[in-house]
Amino acid sequence: MNMMEDQEDQEAAGRWDALGSRDASSRDAAMEHIRQEVMRKVESIGPMPVSEPSTPSGTGQTTSDLNDVLARLLMLSKRCPFVDVKERCLWLLQSVQDLGVRIPRPLGNGPSRFIPEKEILQVSKEDARTQSIFEDAFAALGRLDNISLVMGFHPQYLESFLRTQHYLLQMDGPLSLHYRHYIGIMAAARHQCSYLVNLHVNDFLQVGGDPKWLNGLDGAPQKLQALGDLNKILAHRPWLLTKAHIEHLLKAEEHSWSLAELIHAVVLLTHYHSLASFTFGCGISPEIHCSGGHTFRPPSLSQYCMCDIANGNGHHANHHDDHHHLHSNQEVSGEVEVLMERMKQMQECREEEEASQEEMATRFEREKTESMLVSTSEDEEGVPSRDVSRHFEDPSYGYKDFSRRGEHVPTFRVQDYSWEDHGYSLVNRLYPDVGQLLDEKFQMAYTLTYNTMATHKDVDTSMLRRAIWNYIHCMFGIRYDDYDYGEINQLLDRSFKVYIKTMVCSPEKTTKRMYESFWRQFQHSEKVHVNLLLMEARMQAELLYALRAITRYMT
Repeated sequence: MNMMEDQEDQEAAGRWDALGSRDASSRDAAMEHIRQEVMRKVESIGPMPVSEPSTPSGTGQTTSDLNDVLARLLMLSKRCPFVDVKERCLWLLQSVQDLGVRIPRPLGNGPSRFIPEKEILQVSKEDARTQSIFEDAFAALGRLDNISLVMGFHPQYLESFLRTQHYLLQMDGPLSLHYRHYIGIMAAARHQCSYLVNLHVNDFLQVGGDPKWLNGLDGAPQKLQALGDLNKILAHRPWLLTKAHIEHLLKAEEHSWSLAELIHAVVLLTHYHSLASFTFGCGISPEIHCSGGHTFRPPSLSQYCMCDIANGNGHHANHHDDHHHLHSNQEVSGEVEVLMERMKQMQECREEEEASQEEMATRFEREKTESMLVSTSEDEEGVPSRDVSRHFEDPSYGYKDFSRRGEHVPTFRVQDYSWEDHGYSLVNRLYPDVGQLLDEKFQMAYTLTYNTMATHKDVDTSMLRRAIWNYIHCMFGIRYDDYDYGEINQLLDRSFKVYIKTMVCSPEKTTKRMYESFWRQFQHSEKVHVNLLLMEARMQAELLYALRAITRYMT
């Protein structure tokens, strides 16, 4: 590529970036540049017969460039938090279509396959704080991704999440930018999460990453290849991590990791493993401008399937939903009341009886063993995974195989190594400010409450939140000696446990049916809240094992 083209590319990128500016006139100028560029491309192709998507010879590249730009405009027309940009993009697409060029349309039903689009997009309309967080995110990243849109139900949490992620990916730190995105790809690929892989492949290339690395881990530098084992163990069986694994990375002659770099890598790996859980657990759809998010084919009637109707696209939707609701509410009426009644009784019992230390330990072991036997998904109808397995070796190494073989998960006692007393300070010492950011994010997910349960107000949900957090840590063998694990069985029913286990251990197997079958009377925002808890509890569990191994190596 010559200097001239390079400069042009940078200018073009700058124009897209300017769409995120807080200043309306800068956005306006950027939009005008983009409009001219699009029109130039359209003219260079010449008039296209609408019926024939095939292009005249010699203009294939121009067409694919134009298509990428049109897909990006489509995304902006639906997702940009600035109304002026949205409208201009829509208008521009319309003008292109009027010239006889086929424009793309979105596939699917919004940011999540599990939650109606209307409900997600309603949030920012009603909440000024959410709207302003969306604008900030868009300005920083040039996009507002589906994950953020779904997290928008909980703006306080979203703010903390975006601040942390921005710091890990973009601010000063031990690792170079392209390494950070590559590690994100490696981590997301462990769970075949093509959504996150695609997002970070784009980012990786944008910050100048070498495309050859994307052919597979063996195309990447030795130093990154060496992370393969750590990635694998942390994702599926973190209790197997030893100080020998750490030593191997820190003493690899010219491919050695420094302690600071390793902490940065560990935080990124655990962040993306748990974010893959959230992505699958909330049924996040591909971004509109990425593959799978749009099509250039005109809608045909035969493609209009029942699932579109059921998901609230099409005029039969409301009738269908009401019917569905009546049916399921009769079935589950009282689910919430039963849960609240249990919480009340347990509160009273707590005050009366104090179980012995031995009894408490037994209850933990019983719950831990039982959690190994909860099978993940009942039906294997997961989303067909695209080929992301090339980003890591040994795709057969998963959570499932070892629990079947009855491998024992050792108990990790929190009083010996906790996040508050040990992990936090180690991270903060080696990667300043990150310990603080993670701590705020864990706290935010754990203490977040609106004191409501379904339609009930003024409910103290702390007992329920603690049961969920501790159940996840229990699956990883982590024990709090002041907690009565008998409470978990009282509060978390079978379908909920199946959902938790699947989402935390093999998230790629989470199905819409599993999402719908737990807590059927609760609102979508409450289910998203549960997913935030699951994601943060998982991240903290993985981090505890990694940081403990690093501490053992250091001492």
